Amino acid sequence: MIQYLAQHRATGIIVAMVLLAGCTTFSKDGGFNAVSTAASERLGKDAVHVKTDADRNAAFRRTQELLSKPLGMDDAVQLALLNNRGLQASYGELGISEADLVQAGRLPNPGFTFSRTHWSDGFGISRTFSMGVLGVLTLPVATRIESRRFEQTKLETANAMLSVAADARKAYVNAVAAQQAASYAAQVRDSAEAGAELALRMREAGNFSKLDYAREQAFYAESVAQLARVRQRSVMAREKLTRTMGLWGSATRYELPERLPDLPEDRPQLNDLESFAMQNRLDIQAAKLRTQSVATSLGLTRATRFINALDVGYLDNFETDKGHEHGYEISVEIPLFDWGSAKVARAEAIYMQSANRLAQTAIDARSEVRESYSAYVTSYDVARHYRDEVVPVRKTISDEVLLRYNGMLASVFELLADSREQIAAVNGYIDALKDYWLAQTDLQQSLGGRLPPLAMSQTQDIPRGGATPAPATQPASPTNSEGQ
Repeated sequence: MIQYLAQHRATGIIVAMVLLAGCTTFSKDGGFNAVSTAASERLGKDAVHVKTDADRNAAFRRTQELLSKPLGMDDAVQLALLNNRGLQASYGELGISEADLVQAGRLPNPGFTFSRTHWSDGFGISRTFSMGVLGVLTLPVATRIESRRFEQTKLETANAMLSVAADARKAYVNAVAAQQAASYAAQVRDSAEAGAELALRMREAGNFSKLDYAREQAFYAESVAQLARVRQRSVMAREKLTRTMGLWGSATRYELPERLPDLPEDRPQLNDLESFAMQNRLDIQAAKLRTQSVATSLGLTRATRFINALDVGYLDNFETDKGHEHGYEISVEIPLFDWGSAKVARAEAIYMQSANRLAQTAIDARSEVRESYSAYVTSYDVARHYRDEVVPVRKTISDEVLLRYNGMLASVFELLADSREQIAAVNGYIDALKDYWLAQTDLQQSLGGRLPPLAMSQTQDIPRGGATPAPATQPASPTNSEGQ
């Protein structure tokens, strides 16, 4: 009777294990929905995981559509999300992490041992069916740990996508600004060439001093060298943009606009940016999940510190003189030399390491927000100063000199000298406008890929003269969303 019950109990355990093994399966989206949602909500763009020929053809058609017109900043971001191979490679982490999750939710394979012995007047057969019970007992906890790690991987992958988008924005700004600077440098070179040729003719006619002639020639020579340097910087900036967008072949012949987008009339009022970053940044959310997973793993390590292996097996033996023998065996590792203290100490050290990394991530994030916001405010004020003060004053001077030249009260060289004095102002405004768009991108990235919703609506229509927000206070805990 006991033997009968033992057989049926073993059969029941086997059936239950088979049913449990089928509970954990792969998801339909492979975790990519978290990335696509982040791209849609934070960037207003489409993130695509290119896995099949159909995906590749769809991405190609979308790429050709975007390349059919001069690229905008948002177009460059979308192209990077479609074609950046490094980003596509990072999506592979989702598949790896989900595979670990599915593997953690599956029971360990059972073992089967068969042996046959013989002697002078008979033989014996031994059959053992065994299963690691400890792996079954810890299956729920192990699955919970890997589930958190999978969620962490989703956040980290989405954050990598946001980083590529930010790189594309900055590469676009640098490329357009460098192209604009190169175009202006070519105009300066042409003006300097005309001045040098006129100075040569006047020198040959004896109406120009050697010193003034040398000055015109020197300016022309410097403008030629400056144009070469600026053009090379433009090539480098364009190639970086090309790499970020993942383009090659004929697709590299895309067209950029002649100049950067205009400076907004006013910048939005931004408050409580540190709190917003703590709630919105994906790297902080991922670090929190990592610490929670490590904490759960530490509990599992403490629970299994004494027993590392526990196997249960069903025996079915046969000997010629005894007949069939049925039973079971239990195999337990004896903690005679290793009591698990080193394993627990290692797990505790990993937990403290993860907790400190989480705190440092939050501290760095708060600092990045303050730094990027300061750069954003300063760059906007400088660009607006160039737009509203420096450039208009320079234009007024240029108009007055031109009037005097038309009235024969100023020479052509005074006109050329005035154009040379405008070079610094124009280049300064190009650089200031570039710095503003770069600073805005850095601020968005430090806040988790987007500005606060109210600020995003204010960028469309905001009254002038908005108050500058006060600096955020020092928080009681770096990961808290509220300050002291």
